[in-house]
Amino acid sequence: MTQLLDTLSIIPTQSMDCPLSKSYLLGFDTETTGTTYGKDAIVSACLVLRNPATGYEADITSYWEINPRIPMNPMASRVNGFTTEYLTEHGMDQEVAITEISEIIVAAQLKNIPLLAYNAPFDVSMLNADLKKIGSAPLDTLMRDNDVDNFLSTTERELLIVDPLVIDRAVSKRTGSRKLIDTTFYYGVQPHGNFHNAVADTTAAVDLIEPITRLYPQAASIRLENLMSFQRESYTSWKDNFNEYLKTQGRSLIQGSWL
Repeated sequence: MTQLLDTLSIIPTQSMDCPLSKSYLLGFDTETTGTTYGKDAIVSACLVLRNPATGYEADITSYWEINPRIPMNPMASRVNGFTTEYLTEHGMDQEVAITEISEIIVAAQLKNIPLLAYNAPFDVSMLNADLKKIGSAPLDTLMRDNDVDNFLSTTERELLIVDPLVIDRAVSKRTGSRKLIDTTFYYGVQPHGNFHNAVADTTAAVDLIEPITRLYPQAASIRLENLMSFQRESYTSWKDNFNEYLKTQGRSLIQGSWL
């Protein structure tokens, strides 16, 4: 944690004109007790700071294993390998770990460094739910409360988030699965470890940005100031099109928005 915060403290604040292909990124992934926000909890998390000029070899990584204070769902345990017994004995205190994670994310946000997560609504919602459990405000509120340089601004600052899943759907019209393992295979990204491990998944998700922005100028040129609107519009377009297909299959439609 200390190395990440120390590094973030000396990185100049990125211009909102910075294109995605040239931006620092803070990768994020979680493994959890299950998939229900508020009920389930994070059991492991990883943050990876990527300098676009140096790539994977210079990544700075922090990793947490957390005692969620609730039992593991057996199905989740089969996926991520964590057990209630292991986490009770070896996991960090939940309040300490969740606070550390949020502090790093906020520090990056204040430097205009986007948080990157594959299927970002899941990880962000899980973190916000755990923040609520420990009596803390959600990420966006923490960020604004710490934005001392702009505390008098009338413009409400929002989280900067990169979701490779949303961007990939926007630029690549291929068919087939877009699970992280399949998308990395499609783009030729070699995993650093086994999937469903927070460190390996975080690194793989960050690694996707280089080939996506290299192959698709539309993605490379997304500026930070337009990042959230681009992804919201892209997600809505994908959802509307996919819902038309679901209607033909008599299946339930996707509800809600992205972030």
